[in-house]
Amino acid sequence: MSERILYGYFRSSAAYRVRIALNLKELAYRQQAVNLRAGEQLEVMFQEMNPQGLVPVLLDGDLALTQSLAICEYLDEAYPETPRLLPGDAVHRARARAIAQLIACDIHPLNNLRVLSYLDDALGVDKTEQGAWYRHWVATGFDALERLLPEEGGFCLRGDRPTLADICLVPQVFNAKRFNVPMEVYPNITRINDMLEKLPAFAKAHPAQQPDFL
Repeated sequence: MSERILYGYFRSSAAYRVRIALNLKELAYRQQAVNLRAGEQLEVMFQEMNPQGLVPVLLDGDLALTQSLAICEYLDEAYPETPRLLPGDAVHRARARAIAQLIACDIHPLNNLRVLSYLDDALGVDKTEQGAWYRHWVATGFDALERLLPEEGGFCLRGDRPTLADICLVPQVFNAKRFNVPMEVYPNITRINDMLEKLPAFAKAHPAQQPDFL
């Protein structure tokens, strides 16, 4: 059986999502660190796998996959015998995708490393203003997300297991805390995140639990 390899960076939200997904799906994988701070994502060998120069990249046998949401949905479709990441009915699948995309497509791209680096290197935005930028866009997304989440329970959707929405929530909250976003104004987000972080699949994927990266 071919080895499954996840190329990522320990603090990358996108790679964090895929670690959670693989853990929830109970699929074995080996990690290969790509040091974004050192520019390893720009090396020729890595860009042959992903011309965007972004993590994660998942090698599943001879198949190279990019984009975290696409990888998660691939895993769900390629390995349907393992716990599903998307609900079985169309309405709940759409709701899970909507929350996932709110986070992964609307919040995260404005605040990832290459955007913050551009603000610093090309535009000369100082660290204080970068922090304000980060918190503004997270708050804009979280203000909407808070209203979309249930007011009780441990998941982003009502149900008995986490979905793609939860996979996206936890890494974004992790990074929001790093940048001092005031989480006390988001009780639903905080409650769900705190419950999810206790689940083994999420705890194992946490950046602090990636010893090869530290």
